[in-house]
Amino acid sequence: MASPIIRRLTLLLTLLVTSYLLLVTNCNAQSAKYIRVAILQDATSLNLKVSGHYEIIDSVTQEFLSSGYNLKTTVTTYKNGILLGNITSNTPKLFIKTNESGIILINGRRFRGNLELIKKDNAGLSVINYIDLEDYIKGILYHEVSHYWPMETLQTQAIVSRSYAVYQMQENKLKDYDVTSDIYSQVYGGKTSERGRTNKAVELTSGQILTYQDKVVPAYFHAVCGGHTEDASLLWNTDIPPLKGVPCNFCKDSPRFNWHYVLTLEEIEKKLVNAGLKMRGIKNITILGKDKSGRITDLNMVSNKKDLKISAKDFRNIIGPNIIKSTNFSVNVIKHDAVFEGVGWGHGVGLCQWGAYFMAKQGYTTEQILKYYYPGTDVKTIRF
Repeated sequence: MASPIIRRLTLLLTLLVTSYLLLVTNCNAQSAKYIRVAILQDATSLNLKVSGHYEIIDSVTQEFLSSGYNLKTTVTTYKNGILLGNITSNTPKLFIKTNESGIILINGRRFRGNLELIKKDNAGLSVINYIDLEDYIKGILYHEVSHYWPMETLQTQAIVSRSYAVYQMQENKLKDYDVTSDIYSQVYGGKTSERGRTNKAVELTSGQILTYQDKVVPAYFHAVCGGHTEDASLLWNTDIPPLKGVPCNFCKDSPRFNWHYVLTLEEIEKKLVNAGLKMRGIKNITILGKDKSGRITDLNMVSNKKDLKISAKDFRNIIGPNIIKSTNFSVNVIKHDAVFEGVGWGHGVGLCQWGAYFMAKQGYTTEQILKYYYPGTDVKTIRF
């Protein structure tokens, strides 16, 4: 039988261990969950400025390299690693850590959080911003919807954007980054892009995401659906009821509902060839099919030699998504020109942003807007 002294020591040790575990658990629960945003890719050089205290760490070995205050330098690569001004580092990955109040400037644009510099095989530089999820949403909302729009629309977009971000974090955790900062993910401009009303929308919806059957929804969105949102399974490997598409009569008064563009057949041919497709002497363009939302599925490029069948999605990406604004269009070839007349702007899946704008103007709540464009979903709050 243990002596009273040993029992007391054992009890004290147990209490100390328990207190330590609780402290670690609480610290982990309160620690920020970072999303990794690729803000530059394949850059030859960049201007870097850090206001406040910083630390530079080798991301590969976790070795501490240096620290200081108010860094200002040009970043390039060399044979063995990365150059920060006159400072050489024999590593392909550098992590720059700042304090909470620190601000990083990349080519004059301000960013919160931390930074990773990655030297690629082609000697180009990738810049990854490690940013708290809520601060990331603040840095994109202004680019996705006008900060003058109704608060219900801003809150809707905040929840949708956060859901999309969390989904990408799950999908890309083995890659160097989770999302890019352009239209192919969500347009992100860092702290420079924050505005008062959009920040308020983020704070009012803090941690809220869309779920379906307790799984986060890849909450895609676009500017204008043109009358019916698209079935996600026709574009990507995503087949769930909330993303099958719904009719939308709300966006018809949007200034971006209709679009028109004229391209010469020679311009189209050049873009197809530059994309690696063998196409010479286009004489006509015909539509081969449409889906239930009215969008074109496939096109035929007619020539004197060999016709080319191409999906409308690929055609739009090759020609340019801001030229062919959606795949819901007609095309008429007049002499050497192709005249495109279309409705909608974007891929059409998920939230129609202009539809959400007009729904809010008519008195719909954020929850009602989300339920309409993502039927069957629930809003849940996550805490990292």
